[in-house]
Amino acid sequence: MRSIVELIAAKRDGGRLSDDEIAWLIDQYATDKLPDYQMASMAMAVYFQGLDARETGSWTRAMLHSGEVLNFDEIGVSRIDKHSTGGVGDKISLPLAPAAAACGVTVPMVSGRGLGHTGGTLDKLEAIPGYTVGLGVDEFRSVLAEQGCAMVGQTGEIAPADKRLYALRDVTATVESIPLITASIMSKKLAEGLDGLVLDVKVGGAAFMKTRDDARRLAESMVSVGEEMGKRVVAFLTRMEEPLGHMVGNACEVVESMDVLSGAGPSDVRELVVTLGGAMVELAHHVSFEEGRSRIAKSLDDGSAMERWRGMVALQGGDLSALPEPRGETVVRAPSAGWVQAIDGLEVGLCGVALGAGRTRSDQDVDPIVGVRLDRHRGDRVEAGEAIATILHGEQGAPSESVVERLAAAFTVGSEEPEPVPLILERIG
Repeated sequence: MRSIVELIAAKRDGGRLSDDEIAWLIDQYATDKLPDYQMASMAMAVYFQGLDARETGSWTRAMLHSGEVLNFDEIGVSRIDKHSTGGVGDKISLPLAPAAAACGVTVPMVSGRGLGHTGGTLDKLEAIPGYTVGLGVDEFRSVLAEQGCAMVGQTGEIAPADKRLYALRDVTATVESIPLITASIMSKKLAEGLDGLVLDVKVGGAAFMKTRDDARRLAESMVSVGEEMGKRVVAFLTRMEEPLGHMVGNACEVVESMDVLSGAGPSDVRELVVTLGGAMVELAHHVSFEEGRSRIAKSLDDGSAMERWRGMVALQGGDLSALPEPRGETVVRAPSAGWVQAIDGLEVGLCGVALGAGRTRSDQDVDPIVGVRLDRHRGDRVEAGEAIATILHGEQGAPSESVVERLAAAFTVGSEEPEPVPLILERIG
């Protein structure tokens, strides 16, 4: 076995690490026998030199087995989850999990918090008074068995090596490494004891993957690792330039999710739920993708998805009747007449963070009430002085003028109507 210094030097110079060397490296770091400065050096070497397919698989497997791998065999064999690489207004998990559960899919969803401009599923769920994301394994299993879905946070037992390495990557400028992203996502998801996984890889200015080529490389890497580990994996590349739906925030996104669960809601949110959920049903029940889509759409329209949602929330202690409401509103108006040609989703997300809906440090609290409602969308006609967005006041009251101006500047209004663009760009796997 080569020493850690030799391993760092080998990867720095473009060499390959053996399976045993990767397993040793991750074990040493997970058990606090390898200092951060040496793992930071290795992460930077991987950032520049990459990992090949075998190394990526080995890295993922080592991260996965650094902690507990959950086992829900007694619940059924159709355990399928979904993961999104993160976006603005991305509340898809909230209606998706109960819709899939209503179609006979078991969804053990372990989610994360928002960081930077992207929202976090746990922050949205915790906007529901009383909702508990920190279930123990037995409680997690009980909710799954009764409702077919449960949505919780990552525990210290699930992929602890990833939890520590992710924090290190975040402060050493090594986040944007496709092999390390692959290992991070897949180790956490496969620790849920899944049979299959559907991936939503966001592409565009408001996503972490800015180009379609980079998004495709990431999707192909995750699909390859999942299949190599015996799991059925499908990935979709989806557009993330403008925010999804009308709402950006926490409590307001819960309300919008419930609109979708009622058979209504924004068309783009419903389309993503039906598409990703259709693939989940396809993987779970070996039916066609179109049949899967049809079943998900039916669950939204006939009330069965809403029934699962209400049951899951109640079992996890949440009180939907007590959802907090905004303290007031500030209207953002169009400076001129024309067509909304673009909305900078990244800027909208950053405005949300500035208002208190998100965080720039993992130890920050969020304001569950504050949010942004998009009153106009790409392709809409607007007159000068009309509302293009509305800021929903939280605990701090009205926003600063600088945030209002920044949100207004996120909208591009011009004289020509923009061409329609697809939401779903590509399917992989």
